Amino acid sequence: MTTGPCEVSWFSALCDDDYEFLGQPDPALASSWEHCRDIVMQAETGGFDNILLPSGYALGIDTTAFAAGIAALTKRIKLLMAVRVGESWPPQLARQIATLDQMTGGRLTINIISSDLPGETLASAPRYARTVEAMHILKTLLNGEALDHQGEFWQLKVDPPRIRTVSGKAPLLYFGGLSPDAREAAAKGCDVFLMWPDKKETIAAIIADMTARAAAHGRTLRFGYRAHVIVRDTEAEARTYADRLLSKLDAQQGAEIRAKSLDSNSAGVAAQAALRETAADDGYAEENLWTGVGRARSGCGAAIVGDPDQVLAKLRMYQDMGIEAFILSGYPHAAEADLFARHVLPRIDHAPLAR
Repeated sequence: MTTGPCEVSWFSALCDDDYEFLGQPDPALASSWEHCRDIVMQAETGGFDNILLPSGYALGIDTTAFAAGIAALTKRIKLLMAVRVGESWPPQLARQIATLDQMTGGRLTINIISSDLPGETLASAPRYARTVEAMHILKTLLNGEALDHQGEFWQLKVDPPRIRTVSGKAPLLYFGGLSPDAREAAAKGCDVFLMWPDKKETIAAIIADMTARAAAHGRTLRFGYRAHVIVRDTEAEARTYADRLLSKLDAQQGAEIRAKSLDSNSAGVAAQAALRETAADDGYAEENLWTGVGRARSGCGAAIVGDPDQVLAKLRMYQDMGIEAFILSGYPHAAEADLFARHVLPRIDHAPLAR
């Protein structure tokens, strides 16, 4: 039933999110140019199609600066650069994106984050309305069109930047969020709607809802799935490793880590918490979907855990549901990228998403 290739991406831990034991900071795994560079290079060597470069205001290193540096070192892998809308002036961001796309030879994609301006808090509805405006401005300018935009947040009449993307078109915009405001923003403006792990019936319901919302705006969406992964020769080995990840974490420590995140009160994070709370005593919400990661981090909080056949079957199930892009990660990120690249990736029909 699975048809066509899917995009398989990895994750570079720019936001201080790499561990041997969850919740236990390790200086050797802290975000730095060298460490995050090595993750990207491992992913490129392993054959991944794309790599998410996350962005956080308080944590880690700057994403745009890192993307510029890694652009010159990579040859094939695409870069999925996260941009925080609340911290950007869209015309300048368009010029940065076009420049980076030139530096990568056309390998840039963008993960839109509906962020606040640091130090300020905007209510959900206006914050996502601002994000819709930003996506419209970026697409217009990066498609080489003059912009006359009279919105609530920006009033702009500008020509497109002289420098263009390699394709002459805006790169794909990836975006995620589960609140009604977030879903409407995605339906109006993004290209690839990203989801965090959940039970398969919940994923199917989200895909159906977002397909209908996009259709109401005369649009279609593609769907992506962001998850952690633990693959070993046997399921028992994978489960043992999952338990080891949490072996030095206590409940209070985990709660403090989750509370520090800027998105700790979002609908998506609430859904991850609900998934974790309704899981079985061993932390599995359904077959091969382990929620233990969410005990030590906010955001994406579950992992696909199993032997190569089980992990592959899980990914193919999601493909059959309509998922075209996977963004995977594991702890530590470079080592787990190598394991997935050797055990599973060669058995997947995969390629970067085409425009």
